[in-house]
Amino acid sequence: MSHEMELPAFDRPVATNGRNGHHNDLGRLSDVPVELAVEIGRTRMTVGETLELRPGSIVVLNRMAGEPVDLLVNGTPIAHGEVVVIDEEFGLRITDVLGGVTAAETSSDASAEASAVPAAEAPGTV
Repeated sequence: MSHEMELPAFDRPVATNGRNGHHNDLGRLSDVPVELAVEIGRTRMTVGETLELRPGSIVVLNRMAGEPVDLLVNGTPIAHGEVVVIDEEFGLRITDVLGGVTAAETSSDASAEASAVPAAEAPGTV
């Protein structure tokens, strides 16, 4: 037994808000929570080396001091920045947004500083 279904047409133009063709419906996603993390670096270790870590152990990361750190959203890098301290808390000053977004589009967003994950929770820290 077969039934015919009528599907909506997808060939009509999509309304945009004039900013890189973002759909007007994109506003619906503004309340969706995402995880932001600041990654200062990574390294590879064996299980044995990991089991030997103790308080005071030093883990050498793949990033030089002074290099920009990565801002990740749900594990995907979206920007680079520099770590700052604001009222005794860590923060991140965005220096570069990845993915082809122009500086003019991010000027209002870049002025707001994203809070970083506290050092004890940041990936790659001990």
